Amino acid sequence: MNTLLMSLIFMTMSYDMPKLPYATDALAPVISQQTIEFHYGKHLQAYVNNLNSLVPGTEFEGKTVEQIVSTAPDGAIFNNAGQVLNHTLYFTQFAGKPSQSEPSGKLAEAIVKDFGSFDNFKKEFTAAAVGLFGSGWAWLSVDKSGKLHITKETNGSNPLRAGLKPLLGFDVWEHSYYLDYQNRRADHIAALWSIIDWAVVDSRL
Repeated sequence: MNTLLMSLIFMTMSYDMPKLPYATDALAPVISQQTIEFHYGKHLQAYVNNLNSLVPGTEFEGKTVEQIVSTAPDGAIFNNAGQVLNHTLYFTQFAGKPSQSEPSGKLAEAIVKDFGSFDNFKKEFTAAAVGLFGSGWAWLSVDKSGKLHITKETNGSNPLRAGLKPLLGFDVWEHSYYLDYQNRRADHIAALWSIIDWAVVDSRL
C-alpha cells in the first residue's frame, strides 16, 4: 500500500460504536433491555456521532480515542472522546452469566496486594462509586509500576488523563440506572458486581 493511500485512510478514520458482546436483554434484571437501548443505543451513539463531527479538520484528526482523551484540552472534543472510551470499556466488561465471580491470576494478586482482599477492594470501590457527587465514573486502574488505584472521575473524564490504564469502570451518571433504580444508586452499584466479566477485566491488566 502506498504512502498516499495510507495517509488518506488514516486521515479519514472514523469512530465506531463498540459491538455488544451480549444481547440487549442479557443483563436483566441488573441492567434492563430498556436501559441498554437508551444508554448504549442513544447516549453512546450520540457521543460517537458528536466525535465524528467534531474531530475532522482539527489537530486530533486521525488520532485514536485514547490519544484524544490523553491529550485534548477540556472541551467538546475531549468530553465526547472521553465518553466514547468510557462507555466502550463499560459495556464490554459485562456478561449475563459471567464465567467467574472474582478476578483471577495477576489481577487477583494485585488486588490482594494493594487492597488487602477482594472484599475490601469491593467495599472501597463501591464507596467511591456511591459517594461521587453528581455525574461521573468510578475506576479501577493500574499505573506503570503495576500498582492499582481507585479513582473518581467527574463527567466524562478517564484515568488516562493521569497516566493510568483503566481496567474497570462504573458509570454513575443517572441515565445509566434511573429507569431501573430511580434514585437508588447504591442498589444499582451493588447489583453490578454480579454481571462483571472478570475474564475481560483480567485481560486489560
